[in-house]
Amino acid sequence: MAAKISTGQVTSQLRRFISRGTFAPSHTAATCRGIHQTSTARPLLSFGAYTRPVLTNRLVLTQAPQIPSKKGSRTLFIQTETTPNADALKFLPNSKVLPDTLSSPFLEYLSPRSTLAPPHPSPLAARLFNVDGITSVFYGSDFITVTKAEDASWAHIKPEVFSLITEAVTSGEAVVNTVENRSSEPGQEGGEHDTLEYNESDSEVVGMIKELLDTRIRPAIQDDGGDIEFRGLENGHVLLKLRGACRTCDSSTVTLKNGIESMLMHYIEEVQGVTQVLDQEEEIAMKEFAKFEEKLKEQKGPQAVASTVGKGSLDTVEA
Repeated sequence: MAAKISTGQVTSQLRRFISRGTFAPSHTAATCRGIHQTSTARPLLSFGAYTRPVLTNRLVLTQAPQIPSKKGSRTLFIQTETTPNADALKFLPNSKVLPDTLSSPFLEYLSPRSTLAPPHPSPLAARLFNVDGITSVFYGSDFITVTKAEDASWAHIKPEVFSLITEAVTSGEAVVNTVENRSSEPGQEGGEHDTLEYNESDSEVVGMIKELLDTRIRPAIQDDGGDIEFRGLENGHVLLKLRGACRTCDSSTVTLKNGIESMLMHYIEEVQGVTQVLDQEEEIAMKEFAKFEEKLKEQKGPQAVASTVGKGSLDTVEA
């Protein structure tokens, strides 16, 4: 027969177990900060046939859940810079734009079709051409120059361009792809090789011209959102092609004559002048600039000369 116990004895026993820390309230601060609490019941007080379960708390430390981050996600700051060309803006995504495998320092897309054509199609350039008013997309090593139509407004175009570039860079997708070119159809401009790179077949004069263009001229033009190509030397005249923001800039003639031509003629006596290689669009821009220059002379006198206004403008480069 089980021994009888009084209520006072049970209370006394419980107090001793509580003082030893065996029994604790089920709601504690330990339930916070990723700590899971489990409760187990075991018979601690046995008085004959009477068994009283006592709860004890066992703390189980678990690692806080890890939230998987999206591939390539990071804080991104995209800067924009104006250029001497009012219709061109330079975007700097703070990351490489061109792949390391590309031998050319730039790529230029002049039509929506060129963004899909081999050998260097670009999904980002294709999406940029879908924005109304965009006429060309230029990729430098670490910047993107977008040119708009003259009648388009940056107030509408710039936010869309900014959003598309941000999405492309943060998603981790390749800005430029490389595929096999099985057709003779022209694709992008400038993707074959660097025309300013030294070639063993170059004459001494051509080698000096390329070195000056690469070390003194190209950095200033890249600052203005463009680049330059060497197309040859004919009868003392250096044939050059301006790219990016400089390609359709009204002041490109000033850049060539006051900057590039004066520097080359100063250092290399064989150079007699500089000639710009133009396409149809650039010829139209040049004619418009000639009209503007004539109007300027009529208003301010025959000595008035149009000048570039961009950072590091070549008409202010000292020889």
